[in-house]
Amino acid sequence: MELDDTYFMRIALQEAEDAYAENEIPVGAVVVLDNQIIAKGHNLTETLKDVTAHAEMMAITSAANALGAKYLQECTLYVTLEPCLMCAGAIAHAQIKALVIGADDPKRGYSVYLKDKFPSKAEIRRGVLADESATLLKRFFAERR
Repeated sequence: MELDDTYFMRIALQEAEDAYAENEIPVGAVVVLDNQIIAKGHNLTETLKDVTAHAEMMAITSAANALGAKYLQECTLYVTLEPCLMCAGAIAHAQIKALVIGADDPKRGYSVYLKDKFPSKAEIRRGVLADESATLLKRFFAERR
């Protein structure tokens, strides 16, 4: 059975919920190969005291370890929030085939700096469960103000 973007983004949203429960900015990511999840991750910047511990970075590292390879050329990355410039660079270096984005990030997303161009040949699909992703982020920040 071929699973769709919505299915995998829901798993990424569960990762974002896990981040939320850990008092981390609620962003989640999932790496998929051949219709199978090979890695998941969520923000851990507070837990690890590491500004690079974004959901995408955690998922990319986990996927590379699972495959025993640094390139993820046949993989799709699902992330609940548009990647920042750092994560966009990592996605490009990992040679990820496709990137599926939930909510846009008009403050720190890569498109703010790159005028919506992505720094690789990855196929980009935007807006998958965008409202759910944005709502979770808004709730997180509203509770902290």
